[in-house]
Amino acid sequence: MPTLTINGMTVDVPPGTTILNAAKEVGVEIPHYCYHPKLSIAGNCRMCLVEVEKFPKLQTACSTVVADGMVVRTDTEKVSKAVTGVLELMLTSHPIDCPICDQAGECGLQNYYMKFGLHKSRYDLEDKVHKKKVQDIGGQIVLDAERCILCSRCVRFLAEVTKTQELHFFNRGNHSEISIFPGKPLANDYTGNLADICPVGALTSKDFRFKCRVWFLRMFDSICTGCSKGCNVDAHHKDDVLYRLKPRWNDAVNQAWMCDAGRLTYKAMNEARLLTPFLRDGGDRKIVSWGSLLPDVAFRLKAAADKGGPDRVAVIASPQSSNEELYLLRRFATEILGTKNLAFTHRVAGDGFADDFLIQADKNPNSRGARILGIPDGAAFDALVSKISGGGIDALLVFGGAIGALSEQETTALLAKVPLVVHVGTNEGPVSKAATAVLPSASVAERGGTFTNHAGRVQLFRMGFPARGKAKNPLEILVAMANRLGAGWGFAGEASVFRAIAETEAPFAGMSYESIGMFGQEVTCPKS
Repeated sequence: MPTLTINGMTVDVPPGTTILNAAKEVGVEIPHYCYHPKLSIAGNCRMCLVEVEKFPKLQTACSTVVADGMVVRTDTEKVSKAVTGVLELMLTSHPIDCPICDQAGECGLQNYYMKFGLHKSRYDLEDKVHKKKVQDIGGQIVLDAERCILCSRCVRFLAEVTKTQELHFFNRGNHSEISIFPGKPLANDYTGNLADICPVGALTSKDFRFKCRVWFLRMFDSICTGCSKGCNVDAHHKDDVLYRLKPRWNDAVNQAWMCDAGRLTYKAMNEARLLTPFLRDGGDRKIVSWGSLLPDVAFRLKAAADKGGPDRVAVIASPQSSNEELYLLRRFATEILGTKNLAFTHRVAGDGFADDFLIQADKNPNSRGARILGIPDGAAFDALVSKISGGGIDALLVFGGAIGALSEQETTALLAKVPLVVHVGTNEGPVSKAATAVLPSASVAERGGTFTNHAGRVQLFRMGFPARGKAKNPLEILVAMANRLGAGWGFAGEASVFRAIAETEAPFAGMSYESIGMFGQEVTCPKS
């Protein structure tokens, strides 16, 4: 293992480590633009120049592999002068449009100028080279060529990750710029990542443009709910409004990327939300309080089971629910209502498209978790729908906003066969429009828990802010209804429910929120 000295500090690193990464081990920041840990090394921005003893010239830290006994300095006047000069060169033709640039606040040029620049410009504004601005180049991306510093991260991403190669360098010298070929826009499902990896705001997100300055945003860890991959994401919000999702690194799941469809799933947490509990009286909505609604629906569900027998009551679960919610829902159905009519339905979204990278055909985050917890789908769900259609159900508790692949008209017709339909969900949809009682629930951003992805990895998602309106955590709803019926459940929060899962469900044995941590933990049962 090579031992080297950086700014007087000694460090041992694995063979093959670059100076830039070795410096991180001792807390030394080396500025860089073109380097990205998940892309090949280009060494073309020259911001990471360092002084290496016995080397006649400054070296690029991103591409120079350490050697035993190497002595590196990043804090000399020679290095400082070189880095400042590179930064000054980049800024000669960069537009001064920070007040309107969506990258402002998280721009590499801004940040490094404050740390390593602070020089007076020797360049007149009228001498700057002007290039094309506000170009829609396809996908989720707007290109401003004038801001580009030619680091080539975007070009390498499209060559090495998506392998679609839509962006290229054109022209030479000061007039060199990235662009697409005429009539050949970005044509892949991962274009949003280009805005994430662009260090200077040349590539920005169409969806996020001009919606919020980034310094107003706060961030929390979450999991994408767009499919069963369970990509790790950072959710950015201001108050109770989500503005964007960005990939959070997890080499075991999504590396540093996420797909475009998943990136836009945050919209459902803002729009068409169910915010107030209500009963449907004839065709009208009657707003009611939680205090009266929860015991009312709990007693009516139990009364239906007592009157017609447990077989006349059914529960439809959702693979959008967390492991904790599914566990309590199963217990509510089997222990409290005593019914075996329990199944889950796949959310109707997308066309089942999948690729060999991140996108899965199952557009739900927790189908695997539902099956592991003993809630069936497929034929069991079809049989349950047939039973409802045949008038065999008197009371139905539905989690989620859709019934399988049924249209709104078909859902309305199906639910019309059931005298009592209780809906727990986040958004307006076919079920809420037909339900007798609607219990608004917190979105993924407003509650915590775990999902089990398609590969059996259990992953945590966290509450970012309190539930909107009068929506409640589904766990609170289930515990309150169960206790109204004498269950005596003492669960207080997601962690306490997960402890019960780990104690009683073999695939989760030995797990805890601590062992799951930031990167997840695999269940012990075989794939299903």
